[in-house]
Amino acid sequence: MHATSTIEQVPAPPAVSDSRTFKRAIRDLRQGYANRELWSHLGWQDIKQRYRRSVLGPFWITISQGVIALGLGVLYAVLFGAPVATFLPYVATGLIVWTFISGCLTEGMECFIANEGLIKQLPSPLSVYALRTVWRQMLMFAHNIIVYVIIMLIYVATLTGPYTLTGDGTCGGANAAWTCHPGIGLDILLAIPGFVMVALNAGWVTMLLGIISTRFRDIPQVINALVQLLFYLTPIVWPLDQVSAVGGNRHQLAETVLPIIQLNPIYHLVQVVRAPLLGQHLSIYSWLAVAGMAIVGWGLALVAMRNYRARVSYWV
Repeated sequence: MHATSTIEQVPAPPAVSDSRTFKRAIRDLRQGYANRELWSHLGWQDIKQRYRRSVLGPFWITISQGVIALGLGVLYAVLFGAPVATFLPYVATGLIVWTFISGCLTEGMECFIANEGLIKQLPSPLSVYALRTVWRQMLMFAHNIIVYVIIMLIYVATLTGPYTLTGDGTCGGANAAWTCHPGIGLDILLAIPGFVMVALNAGWVTMLLGIISTRFRDIPQVINALVQLLFYLTPIVWPLDQVSAVGGNRHQLAETVLPIIQLNPIYHLVQVVRAPLLGQHLSIYSWLAVAGMAIVGWGLALVAMRNYRARVSYWV
């Protein structure tokens, strides 16, 4: 009878799963980006499917955005007594950036729920579906930016003329605008890195809110209500110049409202794209705020992916 060694009797330790590690979460992101042919194709198909059998196709996105920008721009220009030549580009660019941000917020919450069938049947990284949502919104942004180009071609003579403040706080010059415009130059190229930063923030927002909303189905209702509130709290269709103007009760109003606006993250996300497109000065504080949000946000998204990535397929 052969004696069995003690080593052979000890069972081998079970293999440690890396499904709940930061390494696995980062690998999911890398593999998801590597599958760009998949999520880019799915995102483009979403746009084509939405406007299937229409004559103009995806250009209805441009038309609808242009109608909204024109209507709100002219309406608020009349209400605030502002010249349309400078106020309409301000409203149009703000709405274009806001549409991208709000789309990532609202559709990002549904990115995993809406892809329930693919998640259960297609073995692909979870980040593919978040990238699909962000890419779809980027395609819509590309269509909407045509509105900005058209408006700039119409009012280029007005927007390229530098206007400076005079001693009484009004814009100087015979053709001075109600909103002082420094003039469009090469600073317009800063809108490109600005949009890249906004897209980076949209990525972690989509990933984080998508995981949370898949687990707690009441979250989308709360976020939708907050999105409507943030639209009115952010200077998109109302001018910041009126709040920051000095004189009378406005000085007290500026001391109260401006710090609140500076704490609004949506304001900085809009500004890093809108200000360069309009040739306006962009505070370094906005760049730091957007970069800080990207760093902190992706840290939170990685924590959520580490802990709950494997559970999303059971929650949908």
